[in-house]
Amino acid sequence: MLTDFAKLETFLTVVREKSFSKASAKLGISQPAVTQQMKYIEEYLDVQVVDRKKNGIRLTKEGQMLYSIAQKIERCVNNGEKELLKIMNKDVTFLFGASFIIGNYILPRFLNNLKENINNDVSINVSVSHKAIEDLLDKKIDMALVENHIPDDDIIYREWMDDEIVIFSNQPLPSKAKASDLLSYKWVCRNPDSHTRLIFKESLDKANYPDCDTFDVTSEVTSATTIVQTVLHSNKEERPTVSIVSRNAIESLLKAGALYESRIGNHKMSRKLYIAYRKDRKHDAFIENVVDYLLKIKG
Repeated sequence: MLTDFAKLETFLTVVREKSFSKASAKLGISQPAVTQQMKYIEEYLDVQVVDRKKNGIRLTKEGQMLYSIAQKIERCVNNGEKELLKIMNKDVTFLFGASFIIGNYILPRFLNNLKENINNDVSINVSVSHKAIEDLLDKKIDMALVENHIPDDDIIYREWMDDEIVIFSNQPLPSKAKASDLLSYKWVCRNPDSHTRLIFKESLDKANYPDCDTFDVTSEVTSATTIVQTVLHSNKEERPTVSIVSRNAIESLLKAGALYESRIGNHKMSRKLYIAYRKDRKHDAFIENVVDYLLKIKG
């Protein structure tokens, strides 16, 4: 078992996430695969290493001993990978494909640190999520950072960070909007096929608010940048013009007081952002190094 670090990595992730399902999402493998690997470990050692509880997992005495050993092995593996990276050819630019919000507003915040961390030049192709996944499958990019999970047997998805979607305007808004507030605004809507609009519709339904199709829609826009600029320059003497967008896209404008945010009552709209890479590069040292860095800076 010690020669197969993947199983120990699964064990470490289960312990740290305190959940088989969360470990599955973190590792980019199915929950049955996580269960199977944990079962293999226990059968190999002939002891139980974790107790599964309703609210998570608890390490047994033997599990605590294994956790200590696995951490030592993990440190050795990480140090070995760093040494390997020093002798590998690092002249090739690492190519990211990223959705608009991630490529334009999130990734630039730590791009310089990322370059230093992986000792490699980085290039970003910004597009929509499904285009980034297509480029990944066509081997045009090394990794995709996307807003939605597009299932494909050749791709591994890793949960990365949460992205909050907010209602915003260039006029002050109530922090918790009522249904009557939303009906009184002028709306710049996302296009019907937008993943962001789908999340908005689902959130309205959960909060028992009217469907956004009943709102006073003045226009439909595809680009997040166009939406922000349209709302930013709307007439402040009229009813508030509002829309929805990732908070990451307007954070600086919120801090500057140029825009104001609101939420659907007590409901928070959010979605998961994902790291995606091809299965045939699962054990690629560069891929593993980039994934490790991205997971550390999430949040």
